[in-house]
Amino acid sequence: MGLIAIGDIHGCAKSLDALLQTLDPSPDDHLLFVGDYIDRGPNSRGVIDRLLALRKEVDCTFLRGNHEAMMLEYLDNGTFSLWRMNGGVSTLQSYRDDGERTVDIPSSHAQFVRDTKLYHETDDFFFVHAGLDPHHTIAENLEQADEQTFLWERGHLEAEEVAWEKPVVCGHTPQPTPINREKLILIDTGCVYHMQPGMGTLTAAYLPEREFVDVAYADG
Repeated sequence: MGLIAIGDIHGCAKSLDALLQTLDPSPDDHLLFVGDYIDRGPNSRGVIDRLLALRKEVDCTFLRGNHEAMMLEYLDNGTFSLWRMNGGVSTLQSYRDDGERTVDIPSSHAQFVRDTKLYHETDDFFFVHAGLDPHHTIAENLEQADEQTFLWERGHLEAEEVAWEKPVVCGHTPQPTPINREKLILIDTGCVYHMQPGMGTLTAAYLPEREFVDVAYADG
């Protein structure tokens, strides 16, 4: 059984298809997505459609990113200001039929977002969208159960040392290439930010081998 972690997709449905073609996962593999399936890119609806189909073929775990959390705030409370500033408009546009002003988010898509997990842990790795407080152990981070940390944390990127018991695998903060440290693996390589120098790939990591695979932005 292969464990494959996949970085932030951000509405780049064609790039996701290209990566899945490259990976060619089998039913024996486990795909672990670190969140941020939606926003900024051109086809958030298409991304979720693809993931809903994929989970029928391959064992998948879908973590919640901060962008899914903002979408949930919109769905549950109508809160839009923060989501709008972070790419939510592109997501809503993907749920409009051609020529229609009405947004229609299928219940299966809303449920997909609700079902995302804040973290996933194995014997050898801890998976979370953004990261963890580097000054506390993983166990201590879990005791605090701070959703903001799981979804928004960035302090670990500059920390000289971390207190974690095992490597943490995350996304959230785009980097030109994956970060591959003893206790930190970061696989958001800024697919949706393809216009920025050094960015523009969607990355996956085979674990525990730490073999990285990427494809170039394909949604243009």
